[in-house]
Amino acid sequence: MDERTVRVLLVDDQELVRSGLRRILRRKDGFEIVGECADGDEVIAAVSAHRPDVVVMDLRMRRMGGIDATRLLSATTAAPPVLALTTYEDDELLSGVLRAGACGYVLKDSPAEELIRAVRLVAAGESVLDPAVTARVLRTYRSAPAPGAARSADLDRLTGREREVLARIGRGLTNDEIARDLSISVVTVKSHVGSIFAKLGVRDRAAAVVFAFDHGVVAPGGA
Repeated sequence: MDERTVRVLLVDDQELVRSGLRRILRRKDGFEIVGECADGDEVIAAVSAHRPDVVVMDLRMRRMGGIDATRLLSATTAAPPVLALTTYEDDELLSGVLRAGACGYVLKDSPAEELIRAVRLVAAGESVLDPAVTARVLRTYRSAPAPGAARSADLDRLTGREREVLARIGRGLTNDEIARDLSISVVTVKSHVGSIFAKLGVRDRAAAVVFAFDHGVVAPGGA
């Protein structure tokens, strides 16, 4: 994974939380906090001003919550990926922010190392879905399918190798991990991922994970 400096925008209505995030996402570890927002309604202007690589987004805020802020941001041109940050294992909140366009989520009580890894993965175009709650969240997510959602027939458009890659995306593997698992290059994995997205009509890895679970490519137990 590219170890370049990752530019981060923090969005949380609690200064104490933002301060804690600043201490974790340190410059010496390859992060730069380029801006901070105290509420979701400040996000669009902040992204335009600071051009972050990743937005770390709280879900519960006073004026505009993270779901609405993520939805508005996702509708803009060249929107940076959003990593949701929440105190709660709330299936409705988490499924809502995934539907709004977030690339994944991390619980606020997760270890610092997990947050660092998640921010780097999202910056690299990966998704971050906690395996402990993924199946539960996906049940809520798919209870109200979005317009234009991929159909079962679309699965038949994938090659055998693309199905293998999709299965591993569904199990939460990164591109590097998929490459090692299948003994192919990361460049080849990225090519397969792009083809999978195009054939299934999904916009990101989170949506591909949902498809994989919904169509039996991955079982809730991870098989």
